[in-house]
Amino acid sequence: MRMKSTNAGSPRRLRLGLGKIFVVAMLPVVGGGCEHDRALGPQVAGWQLVDPEQRHPILVSQQPAVMNLHISPNADGLTPMQRARVLEFANRSRASDAGNSRIVISAPGGSANEGAAMQAADDARQLMLESGYSPTTIAVEAYHASGRDAPLRLSYMRYVAEAPNCGQDWSENLARNYQNTPYPNMGCAAQRNLAVMVANPADLLGPRTMTSRDSNRRDDMYDKYVKGQALGASEEAQTIQSVTTGQ
Repeated sequence: MRMKSTNAGSPRRLRLGLGKIFVVAMLPVVGGGCEHDRALGPQVAGWQLVDPEQRHPILVSQQPAVMNLHISPNADGLTPMQRARVLEFANRSRASDAGNSRIVISAPGGSANEGAAMQAADDARQLMLESGYSPTTIAVEAYHASGRDAPLRLSYMRYVAEAPNCGQDWSENLARNYQNTPYPNMGCAAQRNLAVMVANPADLLGPRTMTSRDSNRRDDMYDKYVKGQALGASEEAQTIQSVTTGQ
């Protein structure tokens, strides 16, 4: 009679035991990796956003700027004070909007001061034309109004920059950032300061259009070209410029 060996399944049990120990040992590593992925911050399609302009974008939108003028039914056009306000409003729109939108003059229709308001609207249009505005940048329209003294409205669409909110996320421990990636709040202050300081938010969307050419200078250079004269500066002018600039 043979005795059944008790060590026949020992290697197999040993391998299973080692496998369980390995799986248990790897659980903290897997969990740590998941926790690290959650701390990477904003991502797009698996890539982390590194550029502050993408992490903390400046939102640029158009909002109306409106000025109302009270026109009396017996008024004969704009008063001197109202003319000054129209010029100030037009200059402010040119400085802040750089001619990106038209100025709309809205006159009331159906109110008691309809006739006086239409005359005031024509005065405002002529005043802006005299100050350098082209006819294509000014629009005159009517709106339905009731009552005695409906206002004459001047409006244009201005660009407004909305700054991001900073200091909201300090969850990442910078002392344990092993991959040296930007922390969530990095670059937000610079973006916010830029949005607050920019004179014309439209510049954040793209470059401005070119200004009109200097016709006098262009005609002068063309005359020299026709006569076969040198288009560049003379040697004497270049020497004087070098002495003046110290180059």
